[in-house]
Amino acid sequence: MLAIVDYGSGNLRSVERAVQAALHTLGRDPSEVMLVSHPDVLLRAERVIFPGQGSMNDCMQSLTTSGLMPALREVIRRRPFLGICVGEQMLFAQSEERDTPGLNILPGRVLRFSAARGAVDDSGRPLKVPHMGWNAVQFVRPHPVTDGLATPSGAWFYFVHSYHAEPEDPKQVLGQSDYGIRFTCAVASDNIVATQFHPEKSAAVGQRLLANFLRWSPS
Repeated sequence: MLAIVDYGSGNLRSVERAVQAALHTLGRDPSEVMLVSHPDVLLRAERVIFPGQGSMNDCMQSLTTSGLMPALREVIRRRPFLGICVGEQMLFAQSEERDTPGLNILPGRVLRFSAARGAVDDSGRPLKVPHMGWNAVQFVRPHPVTDGLATPSGAWFYFVHSYHAEPEDPKQVLGQSDYGIRFTCAVASDNIVATQFHPEKSAAVGQRLLANFLRWSPS
């Protein structure tokens, strides 16, 4: 069973539909995917997708209120795991968004785009925040989940975000993109992969990434 964590936040239905489509392309039963809101069921999952949408502070509160926090920490340690958008940000120690503590699974912090940090256009004008739309992603190292996606010009994925992760360990950086500044938009460590962009909204390249994740068996 593949669990999409349902803690009262996140773009759940579109993620569910995208994963079902990816399962279909692999010749597997779309009923393998489940929206999971009970800790005992989450602990039985063979792999886990953790989406997030909106404020990281609200997402962390919802995760605590739902009672899923202990089970989520457990499956992050021992199951193939994909975080999406705020689901990536929550893996880190701290966010500037209302000074919110994260899960502290990965060392690093989450920062807001700002002109002071270089998020400006070629004329020096501040770029709009949130960053919304399609943007090229450069994968900086090979990984099974991004197999077939690395190109010289980058693979185009869909983004909606005002904040981005800044990992402490450069070895955990998997993908980067540009929005006035070069920023990390995908990370990987052991059994964890997480993306700031939305694979479920990213057409064929997103489907390829999801299918790769469904096949992935971390060593």
